[in-house]
Amino acid sequence: MKPLQWLNCPSDTVARWIALTTMAAMLTALLLTWALSQLAGVWARPPLLQTGLLESLASISRIIDAAPVEQRPSIARFASNEIYSTTWLRRFEDAEVPTPYDDAEFRAGEEFLRSQLGNPNARILGYEPDEWPVNDPRAGYALLVELRDGSWVKFSAFTRNWGLDPLPRNLIVIALVLLSTIAVALIATRHLAGPLERFARGARRFGSDFRAPPIAVEGPREIRQAIVAFNAMQAQLQHFIHDRTQMLAAISHDLRTPLTRMRLRGEFIDDPEQQAKLFRDVDEMQAMINSALEFFRDEARLEPATAFDLAGLLHTLVDDYRDAGIEVQLSPPGRLVYVGRPIGIKRALGNLLDNAIKYGREPAVTLEQGAHGVLIRVRDRGPGIDPAYQEEVFKPFFRIEGSRNKHTGGVGLGLCAARAIVLEHGGSLSLRNRPRGGLDVRVELPFT
Repeated sequence: MKPLQWLNCPSDTVARWIALTTMAAMLTALLLTWALSQLAGVWARPPLLQTGLLESLASISRIIDAAPVEQRPSIARFASNEIYSTTWLRRFEDAEVPTPYDDAEFRAGEEFLRSQLGNPNARILGYEPDEWPVNDPRAGYALLVELRDGSWVKFSAFTRNWGLDPLPRNLIVIALVLLSTIAVALIATRHLAGPLERFARGARRFGSDFRAPPIAVEGPREIRQAIVAFNAMQAQLQHFIHDRTQMLAAISHDLRTPLTRMRLRGEFIDDPEQQAKLFRDVDEMQAMINSALEFFRDEARLEPATAFDLAGLLHTLVDDYRDAGIEVQLSPPGRLVYVGRPIGIKRALGNLLDNAIKYGREPAVTLEQGAHGVLIRVRDRGPGIDPAYQEEVFKPFFRIEGSRNKHTGGVGLGLCAARAIVLEHGGSLSLRNRPRGGLDVRVELPFT
């Protein structure tokens, strides 16, 4: 994008916010680096009057001043340490130092040194690295003290670091700059991350509840456009699902009229065998239509999502079967709170348990909680389902010959309805045969 085009683009865009965030973070980091460097410099190089160094230099100067001339060079040499070197000079010219200039801070130290030396007339000169000629190898910190006989003591140091060592000082500065930069970046990017997170939560909510309300339109321009497009798509899907449900329910309802006429006409058939066959076909079609109407007009799909005890729901479901004289094994945890539609989940699990009771034996239900969701397993000890049909059975009105018959009342909508409810919760439903016979139905429901 050309610079002029970028300047003419809307102000509240992701691109501009990223650019402004980056520049703000960089400028803040630079300002904080400078401020912290200044503070660390004062910390690492405190004023000379606060270091105790001037007292030490005054003591050395007094010792050299009181010593015989021939011993002064050796005393000065032994007085040197890792901070400064000490040299005794007969004349000032031997010091080879530049011309000093007036420094108010140094004048305060100069008066202090004279009082420590006990010589109010002593000349004291101080130099810093920037007072030396450029590229002078002797550049550094220097202090010259005049003794009573006119000779001089020179204290030299190439660096002034009488506080914190460079390595820990630099590490502290780097750590503080990084922390400040991270804080600035987190605060600046919150404007972008907040709307995106809410957009993602709204999309996930719609994945498990197609009646979820529209997402609030907020954030930069691109994010607002994406939310508007998503809300439009959500409205279209909701309208399509509603129209499809109404259309199929109307078709199923209208089929009842010709079935009633067929039954009336069947009363006039003289052949009892053909009449019985016709009535069986009519009854089967009537059962399919009733099941379809119940499926399409499922009020559980209008149920709002709420928090409920999934383990308690399983206990209630199993107790209903036990009241009917059917024993179902149950192994759930004591309590498990889940956010979903309890009536729909109960109906889906009821369909699965009905199949396990009709077509198998020893029905059992287990409930396990994971990091991202729950796993419900409905198992039995029946013939199982051929792997070739384990996906076909989820199609509406599909029935496996030999495993289902017209006397059980099944029309092939139980598994279809169960999977539809599970998918509406953002989960999955799968089948697998057990090693020693039977079917294992796995229902995985994610946490929203």
